[in-house]
Amino acid sequence: MVTEKAEQARSALSALREEVAKAVVGQDPVVSGMVIALLCRGHVLLEGVPGVAKTLLIRAFGAGLEVDSKRVQFTPDLMPGDVTGSLVYDARTAEFSFSPGPVFTNLLLADEINRTPPKTQSALLEAMQERQVSVEGKPRPLPEPFVVAATQNPVEYEGTYPLPEAQLDRFLLKLTVTVPERDDEITILQRHADGFDPGDLAAAGVEQVASPADLTAGRAAIQSVRISPEVIGYIVDVCQATRSSPSVQLGVSPRGATALLTTARAWAWLSGREFVTPDDVKALAGPTLRHRMALRPEAEMEGVATDSVLESILATVPVPR
Repeated sequence: MVTEKAEQARSALSALREEVAKAVVGQDPVVSGMVIALLCRGHVLLEGVPGVAKTLLIRAFGAGLEVDSKRVQFTPDLMPGDVTGSLVYDARTAEFSFSPGPVFTNLLLADEINRTPPKTQSALLEAMQERQVSVEGKPRPLPEPFVVAATQNPVEYEGTYPLPEAQLDRFLLKLTVTVPERDDEITILQRHADGFDPGDLAAAGVEQVASPADLTAGRAAIQSVRISPEVIGYIVDVCQATRSSPSVQLGVSPRGATALLTTARAWAWLSGREFVTPDDVKALAGPTLRHRMALRPEAEMEGVATDSVLESILATVPVPR
């Protein structure tokens, strides 16, 4: 039965979160966001200072989920063909054959994506939106599922190329990986003292507990999660409020509103409910909308943060009862 498959999928994805926690401590909201992105076939932008386990997080997901995973270290000299692949001349056959790049995978870790020039960043745009790459005019489909998890450092700007709004909008979620609390950091150090090796996740006990079939079943179950017209109206009101905020130069587009609808339904299903509440919308508004808003220069000079603008909007937009 579809219901049984959905329950099995929810159980497997819950187990996946526990497996990732064996390697990554104190990042539960980020782990939950990654699961939502995988369920929704969406891409994720992970932002945090160096050393907060952004790369380890993605590697742990690759180990706990039965998918192919590859990593690309984005550098200033990285070329588009290094990501998508290129035609290679075969002297034996006197013909050109296509050599796939690392983008042909299920889970692509784009490490420090803002360190590569826009020309290479744009090579990911088609892959992220169309789930294909075009080489020499021929489109080549990517495997299913295909999710890009990109990392960037919010502090260091020297030698970086900020992502354009068009590419930021292709990320379903922007998750902020924070420095762990004191107790969590003590746990991290204790694990290292006990011999934890970030390069050997198998030794840490991280096992494959979920598969693409679980993601497919979960995705089908999310479509049956009910959302009332009042909650849909609430999502629209929140997004429209970002467009009229005096601190915002570029508000959330209808694509962003659709993304918030999708992520709220996924979170409701993961929480074991068959309907979406306004609290689901509030919980996902930050990760889903923060990167789709551009603040006015004067607001940035005054130290206004996107998250604080969103919090103010959520506090003022009437919540349906």
